[in-house]
Amino acid sequence: MTQHPLSGVVEAVLLAAGRPVTVEQLLELFDEGQRPPAEEVTAALAELQQSYKERGVELREVASGWRVQIRPQHADVVSRLWQERPSRYSRALLETLALIAYRQPITRGEIEDIRGVTVATTIMRTLHERNWIRVVGHREVPGHPELLGTTREFLDYFGLKSLDDLPTLAELRDLEDIREQLDLPAAIATAEAGLAEEPAAAGDEPR
Repeated sequence: MTQHPLSGVVEAVLLAAGRPVTVEQLLELFDEGQRPPAEEVTAALAELQQSYKERGVELREVASGWRVQIRPQHADVVSRLWQERPSRYSRALLETLALIAYRQPITRGEIEDIRGVTVATTIMRTLHERNWIRVVGHREVPGHPELLGTTREFLDYFGLKSLDDLPTLAELRDLEDIREQLDLPAAIATAEAGLAEEPAAAGDEPR
């Protein structure tokens, strides 16, 4: 395959950025007189994506743009480079996040009705601190409870371009240890492989 002249530049930018970069952001890096057409940048991205197919990293488009990332099957080994262990989240937190992702917009009370237990304040605080969820409105009922939805950062973390990339509930029913709509979506289970249960917070019983 003949290398597109922009491929090397685009690859260098993505590696240096350390975060997703959009086509528009890539174009802004060039001087106006040297700025290539957007179609050429897109072609360079497609070429890079193809060239990475047999490598330990992949080029993937997520909600915030394009990024070079480690392939999931190598994550366990690569993670040993860092002494600090990655965050491990309780099943209760991930079930709450899954319900928000699939049922949004949804209120905290509706989540509690479905799960049958109180959602611990620590769970909601963690989801907000990670910027995985946000308030998208209020339910038109007495008290006007907050309606919760997921964020762009949620999509980026789990390697999704949009909510359409979440596995369907029909697909989830075929996975081992997935119980109807309350269990983890495949994308979350993959991203959080090797989960360890955290102690349940007061008022939130483990399931």
